[in-house]
This record gives sequence, C-alpha cells and structure tokens, in this order.
Amino acid sequence: MSLALEVKAVDFGYPGHGPVMRGLSLTLQDGQIGCLLGPSGCGKTTVLRCIAGLEPISGGEIRLHGQVASRRGRTAPPEERRVGFVFQDYALFPHLTVAANVGFGLKRLPGAERAARVTELLAAVDMADSGRKYPHELSGGQMQRVALARALAPHPQLLLLDEPFSNLDVDLRERLSLEVRAILKSLGTTALLVTHDQHEAFAMADGIGVMNAGVIEQWDAPYTLYHRPATRFVADFVGEGVLIDAHASHADGIETVLGRLRHCTGCEIREGDDISLLLRPDDVLHDDASPLRAEVVKKAFRGAEFLYTLRLDDGHEVLSLVPSHHNHAIGERIGIKLDVDHVIAFPR
Repeated sequence: MSLALEVKAVDFGYPGHGPVMRGLSLTLQDGQIGCLLGPSGCGKTTVLRCIAGLEPISGGEIRLHGQVASRRGRTAPPEERRVGFVFQDYALFPHLTVAANVGFGLKRLPGAERAARVTELLAAVDMADSGRKYPHELSGGQMQRVALARALAPHPQLLLLDEPFSNLDVDLRERLSLEVRAILKSLGTTALLVTHDQHEAFAMADGIGVMNAGVIEQWDAPYTLYHRPATRFVADFVGEGVLIDAHASHADGIETVLGRLRHCTGCEIREGDDISLLLRPDDVLHDDASPLRAEVVKKAFRGAEFLYTLRLDDGHEVLSLVPSHHNHAIGERIGIKLDVDHVIAFPR
C-alpha cells in the first residue's frame, strides 16, 4: 500500500504572529481516513489549507503520492494537486441545482460522461432522487452529502474535510459521521478530517492525531488514544476523566485515596514518585457493600446510565458511570470501588 500523503516536519506561521505549526509530521496510506483532533485555535484547519496549497509553508515538505507539493519557496497551485475540500459551511451554489453543484468541477468532461458521474455520486451519497432540488430545499444532512459528492466528483487523490458536521445537531452529527465513513471506505478514498469533537473523530477515523498549539502530541488508533494517552494533554482532551494525586510505592504499586493499584505498563514513573493518576468514569464502580464512600455532588442522566461526579474524603472529585436504576440524590454518600484495567499515570 502506497503513501497518499506525507507531511514532513512542516513549519508555518503568519507574519508578525509567531508559529502556527512547528515540525508537524503525519502520513496517510491509500484508502486511510485520518483525523486531526484538537481545540479551537490549535492549527488544525491551517494544516488542511497548507495541504490543499492555499497557504505556503516556511519549512519542511508536503508530498502527495510521492510528488512534492509544498516546500519552502515552492507551492504547487491547488488545481494541480487533485485534492478535494469539504468546507465547514458546505459552500454550495444556491442558484444551482443539486446535480449542477455536484457536476460543477466536471465542466471539461463530455456531457454524457459528466451526467453519468453526477448520477453515480448522488447514488453513492443516497441522494439519487434529489438532483433537481436546490440547496435551500435540503436539510443540513442532505447539504453535507451534496458537498461531499461535489468534492468527490473529480476523483481526488485526497479528500480534506474541515469540521464538516459542526453545523448539525448532535444526533445527526454522529449518524452522518458513520455514513460518511462508509461512503469513503466504499469508494476507497483517502481522507483527512479536522474536528474538535472526539465522537466524530472516533466514528470516522482509522488514525487520529491530537493537536495542541501547532504540534501533534500523539497519533494513534482511537482505542489507543483513549486507553494509552502519551501525554497529560491527550489524557485530558480525549474521553472523560479526572487526574488524582497518587504515589508510586514501589515498581509496580500505586497508592491512592481509593486503594492500591498494581502494574502500570508503559508509565514513566519510578518508585517513590508522586504521580497523577487518570481515572475514567468506567474505572470507578458503584458498590453498596464497599466501605469506601463518596458524596454525590453532580449527576447527569444519560438514559441507561447516570454520570455521577463524586467527592472523595480528601476533596478530590471523580466520575462514575452507574446504571440508571441506581438513582441517588445530590449530597448522598454511596459506596464505590476501583476497577482499573488500564492504569494511566504521569509524573506530578
């Protein structure tokens, strides 16, 4: 399998504003879906703009299928890159029909060939009966599908998606993320998504890079990011959880206010270290028989479960997912115990 995208030690900054990206590197194999995940202002969209040729880089190199597209002093124009771009606001032409929007980038094709490609793409995004409609007649999810079909129409070597679901409600966002992934996989399209929403990232991507202040702190599979975060920032940004004070009593033992844990594979801690231990909501179990008690200070009903915020005797707060038939009142003290399969700790 060949490399579709190589971003090698890329630097970028706006004059007078300091660096936006610093030595940023990532690769995508053909057919892989990658994601840059991070808070607003960390440089995610700028990475896409540099890959698309909309911004010149000041250091490093960007290659598309082995060909240099950008390096210092040289930026191949966007139209030569065969890169599709799905924008946050869809950017559909309001005066054109759905079919005309999808076919907009195919004007060099003969009419019959262009019409066949439009029909093929509308069917792929489940919009086969909507070719004669106009954008104002569509729902948000339908407009997103049309924007995707338009970007895919010219057979791009790489598809870039900039916060593509941010204008949709939460339920539609998650469902459409899965649908778009299925479409891209069925077409064998290589894609790079940027988002601040980890649920979108988990639903769509094969690999995710967590960005912070212009650098990728960790690139990994979603499961690994959640269960083996490499830095405090990744641990805090990906998934729900809290860091509590703990102590490494010896090489494979950790003492906490909630009891003793054994084994911390991959943790860079030494005997005698004061550490910060990451606890996810599924690490803290409700147990009426436990002598260890915690006070319910917040509760969020999630249908099958409550997400409880619990205050320990030392003042620390932890989160716990509890089946919703255990409906406890604010201020009530409940029994809890630890059940940690993946111990995640950092030097304090």
